Amino acid sequence: MPSIFSSYIHGLVAAAGLIMAIGAQNAFVLAQGLRREHHISVALICMSCDAVLILAGTFGLAALLQTHPLAMEITRWGGVLFLTVYALQALWRSVSPRGLEAMRAPARSRHAVLLTTLAVTLLNPHVYLDTMVLIGSLAAQHRLPLVFALGATTASILWFTLLALGSARMAPVLKRPLTWRCIDLAVAAMMLTVAWSLAKPALQTLWQA
Repeated sequence: MPSIFSSYIHGLVAAAGLIMAIGAQNAFVLAQGLRREHHISVALICMSCDAVLILAGTFGLAALLQTHPLAMEITRWGGVLFLTVYALQALWRSVSPRGLEAMRAPARSRHAVLLTTLAVTLLNPHVYLDTMVLIGSLAAQHRLPLVFALGATTASILWFTLLALGSARMAPVLKRPLTWRCIDLAVAAMMLTVAWSLAKPALQTLWQA
């Protein structure tokens, strides 16, 4: 029993540090929570994707992914394109009076928001590297890989629940247009930063070739 508990805690702690790091996915969940725009569904999708990727990596898909660099490159540039477009949309909302009006009430359908959530999550190679490759590899090497993976999945569930519900509770306090403008500027900056971090290694390789 102590061994099971220890494996579970190790998985939870290992995943918490990676999942809680500020990134495009967390910025998106935070923004949706502040707007109270289908934030529970958004959090559930993020948790589910993490769980699937962690378990897939634990049971061998991490090694398979590492042997197919083309798949990672396709994901990389798809992620760069999507994050750049999303950042430009956030910048437009921050300078557009109509954008500020739209933020006071949910303006997008659940279908549109959930598709965007999937794109933010799955078109980012960092998600695969963190959950599938890193956490999955750690779990696969652990004495009790399934228990380790369940601990890591628990970290994701706790984090996205806190992020979505916590930010939603803050929404009534953040009513000033300037606050929303700053939020969108921060989201845009984060999306562009992540997009650049994805593109930079590939561009450096091209320049050195």
